Amino acid sequence: MKKVNVAIIGAGIGEKHYAAYRALPDLYNIRALCDVNTARAAAFVQPDTNTTITDDYDAILADPDIDLVDICLPPHLHFDFTARALRAGKDAICEKPLCNSVADVDRLIEISRETGRTVYPVFQYRFGNGIARLRALIDAGLAGRAYVASLETHWNRDAEYYAIDWRGTWAGEQGGAILGHAIHTHDLLSFVLGPVDNVFARLDTRVNDIEVEDCAALAIQMSSGALATSSVTLGAANDTSRLRFCFEGVTAESGDLAYTPAEGNWTFTARAPVTQEQVDAVIANTPDQPKGQVGFSIQVYNAMRGLESEFVNIDEARSSIEFVSAVYQSNRAGRPVSLPLDDSDATYEGWMPT
Repeated sequence: MKKVNVAIIGAGIGEKHYAAYRALPDLYNIRALCDVNTARAAAFVQPDTNTTITDDYDAILADPDIDLVDICLPPHLHFDFTARALRAGKDAICEKPLCNSVADVDRLIEISRETGRTVYPVFQYRFGNGIARLRALIDAGLAGRAYVASLETHWNRDAEYYAIDWRGTWAGEQGGAILGHAIHTHDLLSFVLGPVDNVFARLDTRVNDIEVEDCAALAIQMSSGALATSSVTLGAANDTSRLRFCFEGVTAESGDLAYTPAEGNWTFTARAPVTQEQVDAVIANTPDQPKGQVGFSIQVYNAMRGLESEFVNIDEARSSIEFVSAVYQSNRAGRPVSLPLDDSDATYEGWMPT
């Protein structure tokens, strides 16, 4: 099949996207890397990819050979750069958070429909053997009813991290640990257990001298009735993420890999009458999965070439931003907030403080 010609916008997290495309040379040509700091881009671009380095986004949009624009910019730029890519006739990948309000996601959905172009939100945590095996157990009927889940996003972010001027600010990051750090873990909760029904949130700024929150405690009820808790801090001694799901027939527990929780050493323990032999048989018959950003990039390619794909669609990204909106709304109101949200909700147009 024909390769996809991709341009990466932003040489920060864009370096990881570049590495993923470089690992898939039969699927992608990395045509360009665009950053206002061209020296930063040049520091990791390898000659074997024949990638043009530029600071001109308009030139990227005007290039008829570029199929896909991969946006790896600070959060406050995501909506504008994604909308411009769609209107220029390009498909677009956008790093998290896709937008800074449910309203802006709805605007992007409308632009996508008008232009016939697709937005691929980045949720690379979904791709890895741990989550694939858990979903295989669910699909096999061994897991049964979901009872509870617990999530930990315990990372370490200090003053040096926040020395970059846009970090830790409402204007630059548009939010704190809930938006920029725990968003992937919360996506995994819905990916495994289905939609969220309501959330009660407590947020605080306890670790750093910043505007946005760096600690959180959430009580979540899923539409199925299952209950979940999420503990978030940027004041841990090291970076760890953990997920634990207790089902009627099996308990699943991740390792502690901070940025790749779908990977690592998961354990799957049977609960009677399900037997460990039944669980182990499903695990043994679940093939290894391409992981992380590489797994995500494969799914985007498949979607663009009309093949079967498990890419994260924009409606799922809307649910993620909707959850973030509900968390901020709950913290300010001091009460649980139910989902889904609509245009009458207090945070539909954004959660920025007035």
